[in-house]
Amino acid sequence: MGFLAGVQSALADFGGPIPSIPGTASGSDEGTIRDAVIRAVIFVLNFLALLAVIFIIVAGIRLIVSQGDEQSKETAKKTILYVIIGLLIILFARVIVGFFTTGILIGQ
Repeated sequence: MGFLAGVQSALADFGGPIPSIPGTASGSDEGTIRDAVIRAVIFVLNFLALLAVIFIIVAGIRLIVSQGDEQSKETAKKTILYVIIGLLIILFARVIVGFFTTGILIGQ
């Protein structure tokens, strides 16, 4: 128990500003890495949503072209169902990213 008390007091003193790293520009690009990661995650989520819409269109075409073949119709229906579930997951992921980034870059 004494060890944990020492760790807690050691970590409590670390509450100040983050020191600058020698040889780098300090202060001007504090949030650029964070912003770049947020932009990359949002870009990937947007790309996945676009890809899901394309899959829905392809599955709809397969449903129309199936011409009564039950196996093709069921495959197309399952594809549409799974893609809609994927779109919901993408939507929730986007909301979670927006929640944790406190609204930064959500509209971009």
